[in-house]
Amino acid sequence: MKIVVTGSIAYDYLMSFPGKFTENLLAEQLHTISVSFLVDSLVRQRGGTAPNIAYTMALLGGRPTVMATAGQDFADYRAWLTAQGVDTSAIVEIADDFTASFFVTTDQAQNQIASFYVGAMAHARNLTFAEYASDADLTIISPNDTEAMCAYPQECKRLGIPYIYDPSQQTARLTGDDLRAGLDGCYLLSVNEYEYSLIQEKTGLNEAQLHDMAGGILVTKAAKPAYLCLNGKEYEIPVVPPSKLVEPTGAGDAFRAGFMRGLQLGVPLDVAGRMGALAATYVLEQVGTQSHHYTPAAFVERYRQHFDDDGALDSLLVD
Repeated sequence: MKIVVTGSIAYDYLMSFPGKFTENLLAEQLHTISVSFLVDSLVRQRGGTAPNIAYTMALLGGRPTVMATAGQDFADYRAWLTAQGVDTSAIVEIADDFTASFFVTTDQAQNQIASFYVGAMAHARNLTFAEYASDADLTIISPNDTEAMCAYPQECKRLGIPYIYDPSQQTARLTGDDLRAGLDGCYLLSVNEYEYSLIQEKTGLNEAQLHDMAGGILVTKAAKPAYLCLNGKEYEIPVVPPSKLVEPTGAGDAFRAGFMRGLQLGVPLDVAGRMGALAATYVLEQVGTQSHHYTPAAFVERYRQHFDDDGALDSLLVD
C-alpha cells in the first residue's frame, strides 16, 4: 500500500524572552506600539503536518511519500527526511520563496507573541495527484493551504484514491461548504473533539449525518480514549500514559501516523488505533514534533506492555 501524505511543511522558530511582555507595554500607548524584545534563546525546529506524520510512519518502518511545497531554504530539511526513510520526491521547492515559518516568542509568564509566514505553502494548490502521486493507494489531506485542501478531495474522488480527511487546525478557516465537500465520501474523517463539534456547527450536520457522509470517523480526545468508527464497527482506543508530560504539539499528527501504518500493515483496526495512541504518547514526552525516536522493536515492546495484539505486530518486526 502506497501512502501519500499531504499538508504543510514549516520551520518553527521558538524564542524565549527573560521577562514579561506586560512590563514593557504602556497602557496609555497601546494605540501606537513600537517595541523590541531581546531574546536569550532561539531554536529552529522542523515542523509542518506532512513531515510530522511522515516521520513517525518512517520510524515504524514505512516509507510514506510527502506531496507538498517548500521553499529555497528546504535543502537540509529534505536531506534529513530522506535519511529518516521518507520519500521526498513529490515535494516541490519554490525557488523564489521561503518555507512556511512560525515565529513565536514566549515570556516568563508563558505569554506569547507570534506570527506565521505562509510562504511556499501557498503554492500547494498547484500540485495534483495526477502529476505527482497518481499511484497512491491511500492519502491523508491534512492542514495546508486552504485552496489545496479544497482541491485535493475532489481530485481524489475523480481518480478513485481513498483519502483521510484531516482538516484539524484549518477547520476554523474552512467554510461549512468546504468541510461538507471534503468529508463527503472520505475514507475517514480524522479530527479532535473540539474540531468535531466545530464541524457540526459550521456544516449544520449532526453526528448521524456525518456518519452517513464519511466512510468512518476518528475523534481523538486528549487524555480520554479516542473514538473510532470504521467498516461498520466502533472502537474505544485507550490512552497510553506518558512517562512524563512535556509538550502536546504534534501528538495528533503522530496518532494519525501510527494508525495509518497499522492500516498499511493490515493489522486489526483496534490494533491500528492503539498504535496511533502509543505513537502520540511518544510525542507528548518530548519537545518538538519530530524529536522522538524508537525502533519498531522498541515500539512493539512498549505496545505489549499495555495491550495484547495477538501477534498482529509481528509483521512490524519483520516488515
